[in-house]
Amino acid sequence: MGMKVKAKLKNGVINVKAMAKHAMTTYNQAEKKTGNREDANFITHISATLKSNGDTVLDMSTSQFLSKNPIFKFKFKGAEKGDYVLMTWTDRKGKTGKGKGKIK
Repeated sequence: MGMKVKAKLKNGVINVKAMAKHAMTTYNQAEKKTGNREDANFITHISATLKSNGDTVLDMSTSQFLSKNPIFKFKFKGAEKGDYVLMTWTDRKGKTGKGKGKIK
């Protein structure tokens, strides 16, 4: 499991589009499937940093409302072409996924 990340610079603003590869099982889905709500597993935290200086450009908590393989879009300023956006997610069970995208 990981992430696909695309980043484009236009007029001084970096537009990022990322897809997290994750099944995103909700409490209700887990209860129907296994009979145990605690088997639910979904992404709970996502962050993005710049490779060049380590600046955090996105830091968010999420919940079970997201669909399977969720897509995230966000914008920020302060980076140049050729730098990389590094993204990481953590799910309810503690597993992590990573991805990076070169700013074009």
